[in-house]
Amino acid sequence: MKVTDSKQCDTWYQALLDRATEFTGVFFVGVRTTGVFCISVCRARKPKRENVDFYDDFKSALDAGFRPCKVCRPTENAFTAPDFIAQALSMLRENPKARVSDTELRQQGIGPERVRRWFLQNHGMTFQAFQRMQRVNMALQALKSGRTATEVAFDSGYESLSGFGYTCKKLTGHAPSESRQVILIHRFTTPLGPMFVCATERGVCLLEFVDRRMLETEFSDLQRLLKARIMAGENQHTRQMETEMGEYFAGTRQQFDIALDMPGSDFQRTVWEALQTVPFGETSHYQALAKQIDKPAAVRAVAGANGANRVAIVIPCHRIIGKDGSLTGYGGGIARKAWLIAHEKKHR
Repeated sequence: MKVTDSKQCDTWYQALLDRATEFTGVFFVGVRTTGVFCISVCRARKPKRENVDFYDDFKSALDAGFRPCKVCRPTENAFTAPDFIAQALSMLRENPKARVSDTELRQQGIGPERVRRWFLQNHGMTFQAFQRMQRVNMALQALKSGRTATEVAFDSGYESLSGFGYTCKKLTGHAPSESRQVILIHRFTTPLGPMFVCATERGVCLLEFVDRRMLETEFSDLQRLLKARIMAGENQHTRQMETEMGEYFAGTRQQFDIALDMPGSDFQRTVWEALQTVPFGETSHYQALAKQIDKPAAVRAVAGANGANRVAIVIPCHRIIGKDGSLTGYGGGIARKAWLIAHEKKHR
């Protein structure tokens, strides 16, 4: 939303002048004379105080008509992991079966409190909780390969089988021996802001911008429909999705090869399949989709199925506009919808 408190705005304006890194992502400044919006560390020439508006999220800046600055690239860099987070994650990847302690972080000059705050803000959990989920995910993959729970527990750094069993049941809802499905969630950045991708072992089941309304409801529905819990982690599908999305935003990919695992009714699946036939760089409308699936009277039902789509961009509901050419609602925001349509027309 737009921030109008003069004292707060004066503080942020000084941070913009100072290029203060600690304000990165805290505010977004729209420059009325150029039509762009920036983050605090932007290297561009500083605007006058009377020519700027401040927002506490980039979506509001987009909705107000500002476009991302090409110098500081706010929708990407505002949410890219800072150096100290990248360093902490590097420590975790070097030995994923071990626990990176607060003491080890301090030895590397990293403040555990800063790491904790960043993970709570961007992942909704502490760094230690993130590590526990990563270790359990790796252990579950090992169990599916045929190894015993005892072998996996001690190889994964647990001091006892009971400790491994307790952690696994707490995070996944079942004992290690049951080895049921889990839904892995991974966060990555795009030019339009960060996104969450969720995937099972069969494919991607969710791809949404992190500020999408009703996202918590979508998470709950997924866990209920797939009878699985969501936990932080990666697999081949989340990694492939991040790669393909990078290619899409770079303008080098028009079709996606990612496998999908989307629970829904037969009618919803039919509509989602029809959505995928709308060509890259083109648009359609609900009535056309209804006719395509031989349900000309089911326009409202088609609209409902379109709104129930949990995999943004890959299932291109952003290509559906009003019959009169107007932009209709979009879960990621009308500004993003307009950007995506313009992006595809430019690269088709």
